[in-house]
Amino acid sequence: MLGIDVGGSAVKAGRVDVAAGRLLGQLVSVPTPRPATPASLMSVLGQLVDQLPAGGSIGIAFPSVLKRGTAYTAANIDPSWIGVNAAAQATADFGRTVVFLNDADAAGLAEMRWGAGRDCRGTVIMLTFGTGIGSALFVDGRLFPNTEFGHLQMNGRDAEKRASAQVRTRERLDFPAWIERVNEYLLAMYQLFWPDVFILGGAVSERFPEFAPLLRSAAELRPAQFAGQAGVIGAALAAAEAAA
Repeated sequence: MLGIDVGGSAVKAGRVDVAAGRLLGQLVSVPTPRPATPASLMSVLGQLVDQLPAGGSIGIAFPSVLKRGTAYTAANIDPSWIGVNAAAQATADFGRTVVFLNDADAAGLAEMRWGAGRDCRGTVIMLTFGTGIGSALFVDGRLFPNTEFGHLQMNGRDAEKRASAQVRTRERLDFPAWIERVNEYLLAMYQLFWPDVFILGGAVSERFPEFAPLLRSAAELRPAQFAGQAGVIGAALAAAEAAA
């Protein structure tokens, strides 16, 4: 299956063995168009579909709340997406069934099936630190879709405006300064949802050993296994399950 992950800065795609939960070959990455309007982004998606031939349906991890294929928010894409049935448009454009799902939900599906959460029960929250903060909530392995915990208010603004990986880069924060903000966020999340496990993902999770000693949480903390690949793998899994 082909999985595609639309991010705030890049669109990544890869062919996925959905039986084993692994990439077949390398990820292909192209810059996210600016502005990321439906027309410009569909053009980029079409190029990736042509570049990476794969059978069956296509899964696309997308930075939006999605209900029955329609985008309802646009935190890190162009607002013109709101109200667009992205799945129907892509299916018509590409001549194949296309499944859209929230990007953090896709990452969470990959981690819960094959990665850091594969043996977890109880309440698990996947958090992805990138352009914003994505979230995916699982209870006994079942996804509660379209959570937007990155917009939890902290100090009068969205948490992702204070503690995302992009903020760390933009404000040139070292790990101690950034992790102090992350810890504040984890505490707020814990007090609201009482999770058993937090899975921390996004590309920054590849450096987990460097900042792990600074983290504090009453819940167990696990680094995401798939890091920057999780959205692509989870999107392909969602497409395979929809087809089944």
